[in-house]
Amino acid sequence: MKRLLLMAAAFAALAGPAAAVNPDEQLRDPRLEARAHELSRTLRCVVCQNQSIDDSDAALAHDLRVILRERIAAGDTDRQAVDYIVARYGSFVELKPPVQGDTLILWFGPLALTLLGGAGIALHLRRRARLAAEPFTADEEAELAHLLNSDAPKTGTLKSGGPA
Repeated sequence: MKRLLLMAAAFAALAGPAAAVNPDEQLRDPRLEARAHELSRTLRCVVCQNQSIDDSDAALAHDLRVILRERIAAGDTDRQAVDYIVARYGSFVELKPPVQGDTLILWFGPLALTLLGGAGIALHLRRRARLAAEPFTADEEAELAHLLNSDAPKTGTLKSGGPA
């Protein structure tokens, strides 16, 4: 039984996500391949949207990995290679896009929505507490006293015949 549990644990440890980089995509120079691998982990697969191009099997991710490696092999710096891809796909292709005009909604949108929601809830609770705290007017108290002292049946129905 222990052996079976150990085997199951070993298989679970090995069952993590496999890198989608194919051997034919890899560069021959190990230093350049290491650079490409590091950069491709920072770029988003625009099909999968929550995976890097290194982890995705999508055809577009494959194309982006190939383009990235071509740019690195051509002598581009890391920034130039990433900028080349960003110029074609936009800042969304970066897993951590820079804070700039077109990405402000990505960075601050969730915070703004949270603050607006919190402000809305606070206003609602404040209004509700204010309405509950308002005393009856003299007319309302007189009408309430009249309803309580009237000869209406005590069965939960009003004189109009509707439910209470």
